[in-house]
Amino acid sequence: MNLYDELETRGILKQVTSPKLRDAMNGGSLTLYCGFDPTSDTLHVGSLLPLLTLKRFQQAGHKVIAVVGGATGMIGDPSFKAQERTLLTEELLAANVRGIRSVIEKLLPLKGATAARVMNNYEWTSPFSFIHFLRDVGKHFTINYMMAKESGRARREDREHGISYTEFSYMLLQAYDFQHLHEKFGCQLQIGGSDQWGNITAGTELIRRMKAHAQGRESTDQDEEHAFGLTHPLVMKADGTKFGKTESGTIWLSAEKTSPYQFYQFWIQTTDADISTYLRFFSFKSLDEIAQLEEATKTRPEKREAQQALAREMVELTHGKDALAAADEATAILFGGDPTKASSAALREVQSSIPNWELPLSRLQSGITLIEALAESGLSPSKGQARKDIEGGGISVNNQKITDIAFALKPEQRLAGEFILLRKGKKNYLLVHLK
Repeated sequence: MNLYDELETRGILKQVTSPKLRDAMNGGSLTLYCGFDPTSDTLHVGSLLPLLTLKRFQQAGHKVIAVVGGATGMIGDPSFKAQERTLLTEELLAANVRGIRSVIEKLLPLKGATAARVMNNYEWTSPFSFIHFLRDVGKHFTINYMMAKESGRARREDREHGISYTEFSYMLLQAYDFQHLHEKFGCQLQIGGSDQWGNITAGTELIRRMKAHAQGRESTDQDEEHAFGLTHPLVMKADGTKFGKTESGTIWLSAEKTSPYQFYQFWIQTTDADISTYLRFFSFKSLDEIAQLEEATKTRPEKREAQQALAREMVELTHGKDALAAADEATAILFGGDPTKASSAALREVQSSIPNWELPLSRLQSGITLIEALAESGLSPSKGQARKDIEGGGISVNNQKITDIAFALKPEQRLAGEFILLRKGKKNYLLVHLK
C-alpha cells in the first residue's frame, strides 16, 4: 500500500488541497513541512500525530522539515482561539524553541538520505522589514480572502474583544513560511491539524500568486501542482473530551514534565472505545497487526493487550528503550512486584509518580519505628491509626506486608541505596527518600 492510501485507510488524512497530491506523493520524493508553536518549552501529546505523520513520510523516502515558530510564536495563532494569547518575551521564546527542538530531534532522524531538518522561522522572518513584507507578501491577499477564513471568524464577530491586527496578520506569516521553504528547499507540501486548514491554504495560495507574479501573469489552476496542503483530524476521545488532558494535567513529550512511567500509564488507560483509533493514528504496526489487537480487545478485553502494545511502542518511540525498561519495572513495582532488585532508573520513575517523603539518613540509622514513619509522613493520620493500620494488615514495606507494631525501618531495607517504599492498602504508595 502506498503512503497516501495508508494515511487514508488509517483515518489520518482529512483534507487535501488537490487530488493531484496522490500522484505527487507516488511520483517520487517530496519535501514537506509542519510547524510547531513554541508556547511551552516542550510539546504535549497533542503534537504527536503531526510529528509521527512527518515520520511516516520520512520512512517512505520523503524529505521532512519541522519548523519551530520562533517568529510566528511572537504573534500567536488565533485559529479557533476564544481570546488573544499573552505575548511571550524573546528570551522565553528562545528557550521554548530549544526545548521543542530537542523533542523533535528524538523522533525524526537527522542523518541519512532522508535526514530531517529542524528549523526556526525567525531565521528568515526577522530580516524582513515591515514595508517589504507588506509589499512582497501582503499585496497578494485581499482583506476579503482573509476575512472568509473560518478559523478566526468567532473572534472577528466578537464586538467586545475582536481580533488585533497583530493576530489577524498571523496567516500571512505562516503563508510566507511555506513560500520561503518552497523557494529555498523545493518544499511542496505543508501538513497540520484540520484547525490549520485556513493557514495552510493561504500558503498554497501565496506560492501560486508569487510564482505567477514573477512570470508576469495571473495564477491559474495549473499552479496548484506546485504546492499542496494536507490536514489530519484533531484527536479527540470517543466521549468528546479533549485528548491529552487528564486529571493530573497535560501529558507532555519530555521526561522532565511527564515521566516515561506516567506516559506509559496514559496510554494504558486508553478506553476500548478509543484504542482502535489511537492504534491507527499513532502506531507504526501494520494494519494486519492492528486488526489482531482490535480482535483481542473484543475477545479478551480484560487483558488490555492493545493498550499495552500501544503504551510500550509510544514510550520506546518517544523516550527510548532504556526508559521503556524503567517504566516496565516501575509498573511492576507499583502493582505489587518485588522492588529489592529494581534498577535505580526504575526507582526514579517510581519517585516521579507517587508522593515522596524525605527522611535524613541519620534518622534511619539512629532508629525510627514504622509507626513513627507512617504518622510523620502523613500516610497514616496519627500514631494510633498507624498502629491499627499495621495490626489490620494494611501496611507494606518494600511490598512486604508488615503486622508487627514494633517493626523499625533499617538501613539494610534501602532500595538502590536511597529509598524505602511504603504502601497503605492496595494503592496508597509513599516513597521514603533518604538523604
